[in-house]
Amino acid sequence: MKKTPAIILSAALLAAGPLVAETARPDGLAALGQPPIPADNPMSPEKIALGEKLFFDPILSGNYSMPCSSCHLPEAGWAVQAPISFGYPGTTHWRNSQTVINSAYYGKLFWAGSSGSLEHQARSAARGGVAGNGEDDMMEARLAFVPEYREAFADVFGDDWPNIRHAYNAIAAYERTLVQTDTPFDNYMNGDDAALTEQQKRGMDLFTGKANCVSCHSGPLLSNEKYYNLGVPPYSGWDDDEIAQITFRFELYGKGSTEEMYRSTKDDPGLYFRTKEKSDKGKFRVPSLRYTKYTYPYMHNGMLETLRDVVEFYNAGGGENEFAANKTAMVQPLGLNDGEIDDIVAFLESLSGDEILIEEPDLPEMQPLPAAANN
Repeated sequence: MKKTPAIILSAALLAAGPLVAETARPDGLAALGQPPIPADNPMSPEKIALGEKLFFDPILSGNYSMPCSSCHLPEAGWAVQAPISFGYPGTTHWRNSQTVINSAYYGKLFWAGSSGSLEHQARSAARGGVAGNGEDDMMEARLAFVPEYREAFADVFGDDWPNIRHAYNAIAAYERTLVQTDTPFDNYMNGDDAALTEQQKRGMDLFTGKANCVSCHSGPLLSNEKYYNLGVPPYSGWDDDEIAQITFRFELYGKGSTEEMYRSTKDDPGLYFRTKEKSDKGKFRVPSLRYTKYTYPYMHNGMLETLRDVVEFYNAGGGENEFAANKTAMVQPLGLNDGEIDDIVAFLESLSGDEILIEEPDLPEMQPLPAAANN
């Protein structure tokens, strides 16, 4: 059965500013409130409706084939249930696709935090060489050939001609409605003692105690948004997938590498691409643990298949990769037994509510411009 997003646009959501529930039980964790709304991109029902169409419309991509939803599928956790996300036709991506659900709360988007807002993230994805591969002027021209879009951009933004940056603003506004604050965990944190099972409560105690997961997965989002090298092994596809190898080398070249790195590196340098500091090789931003019930596989390259695999990985003290010298010192064996691992997995599942599925919008069709618009 189709379900709608847990938060429906309301008068409260239109007001700027995050709200966090006051009830706080275990130290370091909290329930989610409403997402922050940037002052320069206020919400409106009309903007959100436009953004929803653009999210599912391949018009904002290089060859009219890669909408946002191609890598953020509602039925796949608003992500991709494969280790590596899809690429532009003829290519493949090189990192795992992260869910859009609750992305409104992030201060840093993408695995290396390269975007500071949903607006910037949408632009980067639409223009990315292994994702959307679109050119701004071409995408604007396409939008102008759709009467419904011309009218919507005029009504929402006052545009005589659809402005591509306004398209990204509309998509970001829509994504800020894709949040989930009614999980069993949130209900428990807001005072419902029966919202969690006894096993989940044990798991929460381990999460904040013996396992110390809360040292990184903290706050309402369950992420401190910092960067760590956990020793996650390299993406296995780089061993035998020629297209994946080409994409990886393209990224090494495009994001800035020494010639030695380009010729010898067999693993994702992560944060290094932004800082060019050797000490940042192999580090990635801590993801939220919310909605993870539906967003398998896990880690920046999808090398861990299940939530239990993730807990077992940490229990073993992480792994080892090419950048072992940078492995985070706090990642040490946890000494959990099988029952304790089961309890933590049960708690992690409480961070997801019902699966968010929607009826995709009807998309408008392209038509020739009126004669006056061509003069």
